[in-house]
Amino acid sequence: MKKVLIISPHFAPTNAPDMQRVRLALPYLRGLGWEPVVMAIHPNSVEGGVSDPLLEKTYPADIRIIRVHGVPSRLTRWAGIGSLWLRCGRALRLAGEELLRAEAFDLVFFSTTQFGSFNLGPRWKRKFGVPYVLDYQDPWVNDHYTRTGEPPPGGAFKYGLTQAIARRREPLAVANAAGIMVVSPAYERDLTARYPALNAQRVQVTPFGSSLNDIELARSHVPANPLIDFGDGCCHLVYTGRGGADMAVALTLIFRAFKVFKKTQPAEAARLRFHFIGTSYAPPPLGKETIMPVARAEGVAEYVYEHCRRVPYFEALHYLARADAVLAIGSHDPGYSASKIFPCLLARKPLLAVFHQDSPIHGFMRQAGLASYDFGPDGATSKQVEQIAVQWFSIERGNRPPVFNAEAFKSFTAPSMTVAMATCFDAAMNAS
Repeated sequence: MKKVLIISPHFAPTNAPDMQRVRLALPYLRGLGWEPVVMAIHPNSVEGGVSDPLLEKTYPADIRIIRVHGVPSRLTRWAGIGSLWLRCGRALRLAGEELLRAEAFDLVFFSTTQFGSFNLGPRWKRKFGVPYVLDYQDPWVNDHYTRTGEPPPGGAFKYGLTQAIARRREPLAVANAAGIMVVSPAYERDLTARYPALNAQRVQVTPFGSSLNDIELARSHVPANPLIDFGDGCCHLVYTGRGGADMAVALTLIFRAFKVFKKTQPAEAARLRFHFIGTSYAPPPLGKETIMPVARAEGVAEYVYEHCRRVPYFEALHYLARADAVLAIGSHDPGYSASKIFPCLLARKPLLAVFHQDSPIHGFMRQAGLASYDFGPDGATSKQVEQIAVQWFSIERGNRPPVFNAEAFKSFTAPSMTVAMATCFDAAMNAS
């Protein structure tokens, strides 16, 4: 049995998107010849982290999870330092090096959006001779905010400094990696364009998977303080996940289409309620609304509810499973590959999906036998608005997406995703 050390700073019971790939893979890695050991930051050191104990029941209890304590945010927040890696990266590095000195590992897998951890790859390869694989769930070097002019998270100075460090350190991490996983074909194109010497065979596109078991567990999980009253006679459309200015085009399409529908079917439209849950990553009370400004601008705010606060993972799934219909919205960044599309599909509810025309989501939807709507660089058009209003909202015409093709969806489930992960691990071992 080969042994892999998985670096996942956010990990269960902390509810964070960048730990889901690892969590979903843990039940299947041993069957594919890999014994996993996970190293994470202790939940008490994660500022604003939402805890969901049910997450720990979804993988084998005997898998070794090593949790590292870092500097508490209460000691650094006064200086404007909240970054998890700045506070806890040194502690994780020291713990990792102690472990690598004491035990033999065949591979290290960095699966996180805490990109500071990627710097440990070349260091540990040099010190311990262990090869490593990087998992790009987001771009490390990212020109999105420069291209769009949007205000970056944390402000222009912090973001500019972060990107300067990324441009300096990414080349070494990429050059020494035995393998690279990316969630989106766009990330693969960006990396191979930035590093022409990068062998394309070392880069594997592996989208996030999803678990049928998660959805079934969520159906029976009742939140202590529900955000939605599903018994009030209204028709509830639910979105769970982050918001942001980059989703304004998709939101505009949906809200304008709803207004068109409201003119033709006012009685039906009056029953509709749009819920957007967990739209801000910022800890309370720092979260800012990004959905309501668009709803107000389009004149539909009375039908829209935005819950900025992050909620536990299984609570979010509960709302999807109980919803009358599910919303999936994408960024105007064509490389954006929303992992949340898979739980949306597994909820088996009418699904309104609106993504950039170049998003890989449309391919997933076609494979699942479902319809989706797109927009281009010019933003929302009247034709697209009319399509959604007539083809999706219009109840009288009976236009609802078909039930998804479960057989075709198998390639996007956790077992299939883990097979792809293990294949990447094996290839990295052979390459090294």
